[in-house]
Amino acid sequence: MVTLLTTPADRELVVTRTFDAPVGRVWEAWTRPGQVREWYGVSELVTFVTEVDLRVGGAWRWGQRGPGGQEIVFSGRYEEVVAPERLVYTERFEQMPDAEPVRVILTFDPTPLGGTALTSTSFWPTTESRDQALAAGMEAGVREQYDRLAGFLGRSGGPP
Repeated sequence: MVTLLTTPADRELVVTRTFDAPVGRVWEAWTRPGQVREWYGVSELVTFVTEVDLRVGGAWRWGQRGPGGQEIVFSGRYEEVVAPERLVYTERFEQMPDAEPVRVILTFDPTPLGGTALTSTSFWPTTESRDQALAAGMEAGVREQYDRLAGFLGRSGGPP
């Protein structure tokens, strides 16, 4: 499957991918810390934190550590939780604490063949901040992460 990144508006970034797993299974992979730990991030880093308080106002925090000890950690708060269809949350790169957070709308839509179309629409504080993230390698990282999620879903199988 192809992970598609588009920039339909000045501050917007849309990532779409179809997974060969039912909506409930993809939702669980995205919202249960033990499952997130299995696929999150890029393979050359170690996921060391996956915290999820899945409720409106609840916080989340996911992070990886490199071989030299450098940390890449993202965190935010849930603004809307509609299981297993939609998550709305803020996202902040902790290594840039003064940066304004990104707002993300994540939808989990069933496909006709029993899979899930996952769409992540992020709204960035500025066009420049979005473009800087893309220029820094975000696209390759997102593609690898979604490939890892697909692999995890294939290995873990089964409903819901």
